[in-house]
Amino acid sequence: MLKFLKGVVAGSGSGPNNLPYNIGDPYSSAWGSWTHHRGTSKDDGTPVSIFSLSGSNANDGHLAAGRNGVKRLRTVRHPNILSFLHSTEAETFDGSATKVTIYIVTEPVMPLSEKIKELGLEGTQRDEYYAWGLHRIAKAVSFLNNDCKLVHGNVSLASVVVTQTLDWKLHAFDVLSEFDGNNEASTGPMLQYEWLVGSQYKPTELLKSDWATIRKSPPWAIDSWGLGCLIYELFSGMKLSKTEELRNTASIPKSLLPDYQRLLSSMPSRRLNSSKLVENSEYFQNKLVDTIHFMEILNLKDSVEKDTFFRKLPNLAEQLPRQIVLKKLLPLLASSLEFGSAAAPALTALLKMGSWLSSEEFSTKVLPTIVKLFASNDRAIRVGLLQHIDQYGESLSAQVVDEQVYSHVATGFSDTSAFLRELTLKSMLVLAPKLSQRTISGSLLKYLSKLQVDEEPAIRTNTTILLGNIASYLNEGTRKRVLINAFTVRALRDTFSPGRGAGVMALCATSSYYDVTEIATRILPNIVVLTIDPDSDVRSKAFQAVDQFLQIVKQYHDKTNSGDTTGAASGGIPSGNALLGWAMSSLTLKSKTSEQTSVASANSSAPLTSVISHASSAVTDSPTTISVRVSSSDDIANQPAPVSPTSTDGWGELDNGLHEGHESEKDGWDDIEPLEEPKPSPSLANIQAAQKRPVSQPKPQVSNLRPKNTAKITKNEDDDLWGSIAAPAPRLTSKPLNMKTSGTDDDDDPWAAIAAPAPTTRAKPLSAGRGRGAKPTASKLGAQRINRTSSSGM
Repeated sequence: MLKFLKGVVAGSGSGPNNLPYNIGDPYSSAWGSWTHHRGTSKDDGTPVSIFSLSGSNANDGHLAAGRNGVKRLRTVRHPNILSFLHSTEAETFDGSATKVTIYIVTEPVMPLSEKIKELGLEGTQRDEYYAWGLHRIAKAVSFLNNDCKLVHGNVSLASVVVTQTLDWKLHAFDVLSEFDGNNEASTGPMLQYEWLVGSQYKPTELLKSDWATIRKSPPWAIDSWGLGCLIYELFSGMKLSKTEELRNTASIPKSLLPDYQRLLSSMPSRRLNSSKLVENSEYFQNKLVDTIHFMEILNLKDSVEKDTFFRKLPNLAEQLPRQIVLKKLLPLLASSLEFGSAAAPALTALLKMGSWLSSEEFSTKVLPTIVKLFASNDRAIRVGLLQHIDQYGESLSAQVVDEQVYSHVATGFSDTSAFLRELTLKSMLVLAPKLSQRTISGSLLKYLSKLQVDEEPAIRTNTTILLGNIASYLNEGTRKRVLINAFTVRALRDTFSPGRGAGVMALCATSSYYDVTEIATRILPNIVVLTIDPDSDVRSKAFQAVDQFLQIVKQYHDKTNSGDTTGAASGGIPSGNALLGWAMSSLTLKSKTSEQTSVASANSSAPLTSVISHASSAVTDSPTTISVRVSSSDDIANQPAPVSPTSTDGWGELDNGLHEGHESEKDGWDDIEPLEEPKPSPSLANIQAAQKRPVSQPKPQVSNLRPKNTAKITKNEDDDLWGSIAAPAPRLTSKPLNMKTSGTDDDDDPWAAIAAPAPTTRAKPLSAGRGRGAKPTASKLGAQRINRTSSSGM
């Protein structure tokens, strides 16, 4: 119990070695016999201030006053009074002498006199800063005198220190004592340690030790005089050396002069109460004091007052002292935004003030608040963050964006407000380069796939533009799966003409990512269609794109002919990947010069397959492996069109090839069988063979022609299709062909001259075998009969 009481009065700990703080260099000035040191915490290195006072005798009056100051500072708490952290006493022995040292640890502060020299303020800004500081000290003195009935007894320039946020705080409580004016029986000194105060700072009654007069005076009489001394030293820039100097008022501002004179009244009862000084003085009514005061009582203001204040704050901040704005207003603003008391327009002021900081200070003072604001449910805050993302987006680390920011931003993709969806989309230009491949493939591309079919045409257009701009940040497998489908199947077929134009420009900007097969079979056929687009701008872009991609194909052709197959299958013209501008927005884009290294996903190395199903048919194509490069020895026409692999990003299920896309849309081209020139059909092969060998009795053979190629052609159809271009029958000197001369006239048939003789077996009539009716049909050549027999399964 005794140990506890001793600790309350004398402090805690046993010496500097046990002090959990490191003592640094001292400042050049401090109040009284104290020494003011810089210091840091041994635990986390946070800065502190350490005051030390030494005495050679345990009964030294300075040590007794110091202990009084420790006790008072520990028990008195106020925003404008120095914050106490820790204290201790240490004893050291030097021969036969004993030295006692008192240590007080407080928040990090600096002597006011040194801070004034460091700031170097002049003119109006200096007066505003002094007004704010005096306002703080006057409130602290008023709290002691009026609320606590305490007398500081030592208010002066030396008893004021400044925090890191440039707040003025009162300390030096060694003389502090209770005001016992109601105790008329007391005749001794009320201020036990008043002898520590210099005579130039004492009012007449204290200088004469007229305790009776002091007890009859108001509690603020002595400290009001001290405030007058502080004002004189502050504006004159000199330390007060004698009381008569207080009469020199040349340096005192005119708006403060009447109050200054009332503070130094010769009659204690007429001296101005410090609380009245704060409330009524014209000097304290300026922009800086009003601004900081509004911020400190922000919770008491209504929404209209907040909105008006924060809309004016960006312009107001330019007129205030820059150091005060950055060290005082900026932390207040960040705190109010973080805890929800500030309105959304405050974000604009925060970012403007933050732009005056260095990049390191911005990362420590502003970015943490911004990251927390992304979790806000206030839609106005979200809009403000997205509108100004170009101001702070580059300072966000990739880890913070991927783990903390993106999940909150992504909710805007599905917001009911089209404006917020578009802002979210545009923000990805800044955030996407910082996202991991897993987030891009697993989340971002899903949202972009939905936005590409958004009801708003501007959003669809800007989605296409965004994909073109972030293509370099996708890995190779994702690019091949997404880009062509997104640009051709969707963008080039958009009903909104700027959307089609954006698709063309995006294909041009990403041309270096496509191989020649993709260009020839999937890109050029889709772009050529747009050369007759109703919109002239789309047509112009389409012609430019056709020229660009044809040049790539031509380079491939030249390399193939020269035998250079190195990189022949890939696009030969670098696109430069210049950023596409937003089609429907005024957002300024920052150029990206560095390209993120693409990391192939685990599935990209395996053959990627896709099964394409059509609603009108039960036929399923066989899985096909994506062809990334084309060998120069292969015919391009024989290569299968790349098929997009199955995926969940919204584009993997889209049809890749031109024919597949048409089939899926059922646009009337389903029933036409594509012409296969490189591989002749079995029937045509038989005809060609018949031209090269003597005519003999052939063996019946079954042809594997598809049903669509064996459609029944009447004589009239043959005449219409081939009559005008049929070649005359060649004149042969060898054995004449075995011509069939029954009922049908085959003179106009272009195939009659080279047809093989009829087989020995007789085919059954179609009407009997297939039940298709008894309509008589003309006899055809033997080769055609073979085809029909094969098609019927006989």
